[in-house]
Amino acid sequence: MSIEAKLKELGVTLPEAPAPAANYVPFVVSGDMVYIAGQISADENGLITGKLGADLNVEAGQAAAKRCAIALLAQLKAACGGDLDRLVRVVKLGAFVNSAPDFTGQPMVVNGASDFLVEALGDIGRHARSAVGSVSLPLGVAVEIDGVFQIK
Repeated sequence: MSIEAKLKELGVTLPEAPAPAANYVPFVVSGDMVYIAGQISADENGLITGKLGADLNVEAGQAAAKRCAIALLAQLKAACGGDLDRLVRVVKLGAFVNSAPDFTGQPMVVNGASDFLVEALGDIGRHARSAVGSVSLPLGVAVEIDGVFQIK
């Protein structure tokens, strides 16, 4: 089954790849690797903002992280000329979680992205990652995730 068909089966429609918000490119392709800039939590209603452990619970954070993963796939699709089936594997995610000082559930929040990628991509979605707490994130978003992908 193609990646696009699996996403459709999961009820996920990829948005257009978001444009960069500052002076950088959304992705860089170097050989068979794609490095995708941080994607911030947003959905069809706009930015998903708030601080985990204060404004948002873990479940809301997981939903925000999943939206970051969807945006990463949208950028990957653009990097692959529209063909997501060029993906060999997800290599690494770097995740930042807007956290209250005493919040320690960053790994559980980022599972929202990791679990989605494995559900959508199977074994090629398994990846290394980091999950870091941050005192703030751009525009007050709840989660930002960047990624490294191998393509053919």
